[in-house]
Amino acid sequence: MVRILMRPKPSNYSYVFDFEENYDCDSTRQWMTANWTNCFYYCAIYAILVFGIRRLMRNHNGFRLKGLLILWNTMLATFSLIGFARTAPELFRVLNNYGLHHSVCVSSYLEDDSVSGFWSWLFVLSKLPELGDTIFIVLRKQPLIFLHWYHHITVLLYSWFSYHEFTSSARWFVVMNYSVHSMMYTYYAARAMGYRPPTQISMFITASQLTQMIVGCFINYTTYGYLKAGGPQSCRVSKLNVTLSSAMYLSYLVLFAQFFYNAYILKSKGGRGGATQKASKQH
Repeated sequence: MVRILMRPKPSNYSYVFDFEENYDCDSTRQWMTANWTNCFYYCAIYAILVFGIRRLMRNHNGFRLKGLLILWNTMLATFSLIGFARTAPELFRVLNNYGLHHSVCVSSYLEDDSVSGFWSWLFVLSKLPELGDTIFIVLRKQPLIFLHWYHHITVLLYSWFSYHEFTSSARWFVVMNYSVHSMMYTYYAARAMGYRPPTQISMFITASQLTQMIVGCFINYTTYGYLKAGGPQSCRVSKLNVTLSSAMYLSYLVLFAQFFYNAYILKSKGGRGGATQKASKQH
């Protein structure tokens, strides 16, 4: 049975800025369609820089970079908080008025809501400068774990690929990632300023990241079910996208669960804040 994909009216915001109202989903999609494969080159450059700098730093003391680190994390925390505040209302309204099927199968968050569309576009673009997280780690000679750089690379690749397809289920991933990042980067900014939040704070953030991966797996499972029942015409997500997203979120789930276990259970008596290593992100 094919569902009728009704499109909601734009969300109501107390104020819409000109740059949000002027968001043009067609032109941004055209740009991404023409350029999204460049992210493979960006990831290759990222890997070369990260592991090259890491090798160069073997015989040098790490840099402190305190001021830059505070500024970097404060900017990303602020950006993530605003992004969450501007995208979450659309998701909540769609769930309340149209249900789960619409939230994973209709890309109205990009096409019919200029505020959500604009901040979803910025979210996708932000995955490129966020690679700078790792530069701080290697310059400061912090431990660089597999989860960190693997997560950065795969999120960038998937985000750009999904935007050029206008993947409908990605509205969930955008909102969840903004939410977790607003907490995570605020925590990192506080740490950079010299504060030492209780271990329970970092544990909560890591648990939130783990929860994000569980919800992501559920969304992919649900999306696949809708696709199988109604076909592509009933759900605006490609089978390739669901396959890639499922593999990505399942791998994140395993890696974050392992990270949580090692940081808080296995080493329950050892120090503060297992989340101080930028295992990241969401997504």
